[in-house]
Amino acid sequence: IKKYPSPVQLIVQFLEQASKPLVNEQNQVQPPPDNKRNRILKLLALKVAAHLKWDLDILEKSLSVPVLNMLLNELLCISKVPPGTKHVDVDLASVPPTTAMAILLYNRWAIRTIVKSSFPVKQAKPGPPQLNVMNQVQQEKEVTENILKVLKEQADDSILVLEGALKLNKDLYIHTIRTLDLLAMEPGMVNGETESSAAGFIISSEEMQCQVCYDLGAIYFQQGSMNFELYVNAREKFFRTKELISKIGSSLHCIIDERRLAGYCQACGVLAPSDNTSSPSTPYSQIHSCLRSGNYQELVKIFLEDNQTPTLPVQFKQSVLRELSQKAQQGDAVLDEICFKVCACNSVCDVMHGRPVGVQFSQLFLRPTKEKIDFLLEVCSKSLQVETASESSKRKMAYFLKNLCLGLEDLQLVFMISSHELFMALLKDDERKLLIDQMRKRSPRVNLGTKPITSFYDIPASASVNIGQLEHQLILSVDPWRIRQILIELHGMTAERQFWTVSNKWEVPNVYGNVILGIKDSLTRDLVYILMAKGLHCITVKDFVHAKQLFAACLELVTEFSPKLRQVMLNEMLLLDIYTHEAGAGLSGERPPSDLISRVRGYLEMRVPDIPLRQVVAEECAAFLLNWRENEYLTMQVPLSLVQNNPYVKLGQLLAATCKDLPGPKESRRAAKDLWEVVVQICSVSNQHKRGNDGRVSLIKHRESTLGIMYRHVLE
Repeated sequence: IKKYPSPVQLIVQFLEQASKPLVNEQNQVQPPPDNKRNRILKLLALKVAAHLKWDLDILEKSLSVPVLNMLLNELLCISKVPPGTKHVDVDLASVPPTTAMAILLYNRWAIRTIVKSSFPVKQAKPGPPQLNVMNQVQQEKEVTENILKVLKEQADDSILVLEGALKLNKDLYIHTIRTLDLLAMEPGMVNGETESSAAGFIISSEEMQCQVCYDLGAIYFQQGSMNFELYVNAREKFFRTKELISKIGSSLHCIIDERRLAGYCQACGVLAPSDNTSSPSTPYSQIHSCLRSGNYQELVKIFLEDNQTPTLPVQFKQSVLRELSQKAQQGDAVLDEICFKVCACNSVCDVMHGRPVGVQFSQLFLRPTKEKIDFLLEVCSKSLQVETASESSKRKMAYFLKNLCLGLEDLQLVFMISSHELFMALLKDDERKLLIDQMRKRSPRVNLGTKPITSFYDIPASASVNIGQLEHQLILSVDPWRIRQILIELHGMTAERQFWTVSNKWEVPNVYGNVILGIKDSLTRDLVYILMAKGLHCITVKDFVHAKQLFAACLELVTEFSPKLRQVMLNEMLLLDIYTHEAGAGLSGERPPSDLISRVRGYLEMRVPDIPLRQVVAEECAAFLLNWRENEYLTMQVPLSLVQNNPYVKLGQLLAATCKDLPGPKESRRAAKDLWEVVVQICSVSNQHKRGNDGRVSLIKHRESTLGIMYRHVLE
């Protein structure tokens, strides 16, 4: 099937042929001759444009600037506009209607081309490099730039011409195929019918003014950045355009992009608000006012409301975020939070419309906090009405929240999301269970190392369980991750209970209890107390694996907010490692790793003030060093203050000295007396200790809890 060229392709071909230069016999390039052939080709191009009703939207979209410039210059020429005449000097009211219309059409195009050239344009991807094609493209680019330069120099004149046209109160005409045919005939006929009031397409004065007002508004708006008063002119022209459109209705010869016009009107309402208080303020003007006044909380409120009933274009919301980001980068720290909130609104809106979440959201969410999670959940809840939303919208939101959880390392923040009513409404039980399993596999260690948050009471709990069931699970569980989840749900149900008192088996040494119960946040207090109590209980029943998990979780939890409790947990984990070695590798006589010995020495030499200490830790450290014959250290390097204040360390030092270098007969009585004094001091306040069958002093393996206190008078 033969494919015929489109009208605009015909215009290009006709003008290319008419403007093709000649090469004479001396191989010199000559300009195209003004002969009958070329005049007919130009006339054919004009007829095609007349067939398109001289619609600048169509012509600009399909023709390059040089081609359209040539076409409109031919229109001026055939419409009896003398070459070289300044259009601003022409009295439009006194020239023939077709001449006036040709001048207006050219100057409208000039203004529109200037405005269009100010917009960023995406460059077309170049094809395979071809020298001829590249040369043609470069030549066309240079010609276009030269034409634009001339148009910009004449912009003021073009504006004056169009402003003058608004004063015309008569209808105008533009050439049709018939009038163009008549122009090719004898001059007498041309000056007759083509210049009469009935020649060509009639363009009413309202249609002409509507087009001119729109184009003038566009150029004033484009120049407004250099002269703010021009925004006022643009506003007047655009609002006048709207009035004329409502008056004209649908028109074949007056086609205005009403969507773009509405955008221009809204922008002008923001940049140059009208003094007319009766006109309602638009979201655009409200946002601009917030940006100018620094009322950022109101700005966030507008974005939140728009997420509920979207009206603002995506590009506009992104431009507001860009402006805020630029201000934040200039050092305004307050705007960091506002940038995140605006970005969160935009990102959730993108999710609901199936668009990918931008990189900026990930950048602003690199350091998630409780406040950020709270706001994000608020945005999600307001953006999706679960009762009325479609299944597609629900799945999009569920997928977003699920990925959000998987991207978080801090389980404290994960639980805030997974316990939220929106999350529980969108994900089924099996989906939530699968998500939990995924997170457990991803992170075998529980990440609790964040500062405790002030309140978790606003996190709703699952309605499928009651407090009694959760407390029962809390008593039985030794999984720190599960313990934390249960406590969050319990605190979501009631703010009045202290859940560390649920079981009378949960015991924490008094020296630690006062510090733990002084934690202000009730959830954190319960969690620290229960993790430590369960860990100590696991040590008692020799379940060292779970004890280590519980202590590790507790250590990570307290690290960020309490240096005192952090040191307490390090001490308890040292004691746990001693027990673990003595109950495992130590039974077969394998020496402990050097790291463990160094930590034991470090504990004995520790000089950290105000740290609550359990005496048993020092006891076990001294026994540990004796068991593994660290006699040199005990006799020579143990700090004197520790020896004086802790009889267990003193006993260890004396025993080590005895084992290391038994004194002579004279000194034996003194050494024996010193040893006995220390033993009496210890046994009068604590349980008795025995020597193992292998000769090692064992304060670990052979301690008998059934022995009572041996009082001094018994020993004497």
